[in-house]
Amino acid sequence: MDNIILEMRSITKTFPGVKALDNVNLKVREGEIHALVGENGAGKSTLMKVLSGVYPAGTYEGEIHYDGEVRHFGTISDSEELGIIIIHQELALVPLLSIAENIFLGNEMAVNGVINWPQTFAKTKELLAKVGLKDSPSTRITDIGVGKQQLVEIAKALSKKVRLLILDEPTASLNETDSDALLNLLMEFRKQGMTSIIISHKLNEIRKVADQITILRDGTTVETLDCHTQEISEDRIIKGMVGRDMEDRYPPRAPKIGDMLLEVKNWNVFHQNHRDRQFLHDVNLTVRAGEVVGIAGLMGAGRTETAMSIFGRSWGHKITGEVLMRGKPVDVSTIPRAIEAGLAYVTEDRKQLGLVLQNNIVKNTTLANLSDVSKSGVIDERKEAQVASGYRNKLRIRSHSIYQEAVNLSGGNQQKVVLSKWLFTNPDVLILDEPTRGIDVGAKFEIYTIINQLAAEGKGILMISSEMPELLGTCDRVYVMNEGRIVAELPKGEASQESIMRAIMRSGEKR
Repeated sequence: MDNIILEMRSITKTFPGVKALDNVNLKVREGEIHALVGENGAGKSTLMKVLSGVYPAGTYEGEIHYDGEVRHFGTISDSEELGIIIIHQELALVPLLSIAENIFLGNEMAVNGVINWPQTFAKTKELLAKVGLKDSPSTRITDIGVGKQQLVEIAKALSKKVRLLILDEPTASLNETDSDALLNLLMEFRKQGMTSIIISHKLNEIRKVADQITILRDGTTVETLDCHTQEISEDRIIKGMVGRDMEDRYPPRAPKIGDMLLEVKNWNVFHQNHRDRQFLHDVNLTVRAGEVVGIAGLMGAGRTETAMSIFGRSWGHKITGEVLMRGKPVDVSTIPRAIEAGLAYVTEDRKQLGLVLQNNIVKNTTLANLSDVSKSGVIDERKEAQVASGYRNKLRIRSHSIYQEAVNLSGGNQQKVVLSKWLFTNPDVLILDEPTRGIDVGAKFEIYTIINQLAAEGKGILMISSEMPELLGTCDRVYVMNEGRIVAELPKGEASQESIMRAIMRSGEKR
């Protein structure tokens, strides 16, 4: 394990107005799983993009030593030729192509420009077997789940004779079962001598698989921890990431719960695509002023579908039921009408559905309420800038200016911009769908603090999360969903991971 396969020395990378990496050093031993952790914006992904040639030699300072030689990667192809393969958080698969076509896209098994399909499908089956997939090579990517798509990406890496596999947040969008399967696969690859670098905010997963952990903070290397010579706790990792002890991951809160804000009664929804299949069945829920209400459930339970169907009927069809705000029925049949009724919805997919990534903070902040920064259809850019500056200060959005493009912000700061956008509509009830997905512990604490502040101001919060500790640490009451139904309602004193899972299992047995 002492054979160093990769050493990055004094890597410095500068973007306009910001130094993303400042003399970062990284050593990775051959045949180990090396974790790279740090808060959003610490430089983890940037460092891996330097390594893989996304940021080519000449655009950064420092040296990359791989297999004992100094390397200068001008393109991704240069690093891939040596077996360095990176799988980004946003998967690079073509949805309407088959698994086989995706695996060999750009690396086709062809002679004189003619693809040998029998050979391609045979090789694909062999690769899929290695990652534990039994799907047909002809299956389209759009027809398999995100967990299987991650495994297809790994199979694609194996087709390129990978020696050093880099995974950027590989389990961010996976449920617990798919995450475990992926981590077990990495540990199996380790037995076979493959080297992996994994970037993740899920510290329990890091502790499970990592041999060494390198911590970055503010673009610099803090330390590297050896998991075989010392017991590494999550608190120990967090201290390195944020520069201080975090005695409590959830800020304290004394709830002051007021009058009824939102009531959803007998809510029934048929599936968006399978139009003869009822997906939500008689959903009833309430949210009061100053209250944080959680929705727990396994993947596919109907949590997001409930939120989206309530918010402007943006999911599903043949929707029946009633929505009341402050005791009066309201029209939520379109998104503008839902906003007018006092609802806001922070989507779980901030990059695709929450932000216009190429727009700056100003444009994203005012996007859902342009009428308040315009007159006679003409936007008042000065007023727009004042609004964005106000939310930037209030939510502590870290950026070099309000004119920084959203695509260049860290995940935590992107999430704050999405929150700003919806807070500018002045909602009574804010629906938060996976509000801390893909962001680090420090940024999570800030999001929880914002949630507490909104509740203290009398807003109602309906929060969906796949992380049960998060729901238990922030919510006053938790609804449990399973198979499109509310199967339990638990006050804070009765809510636990065990009671939530028990409610899910019992409801499954009844059906």
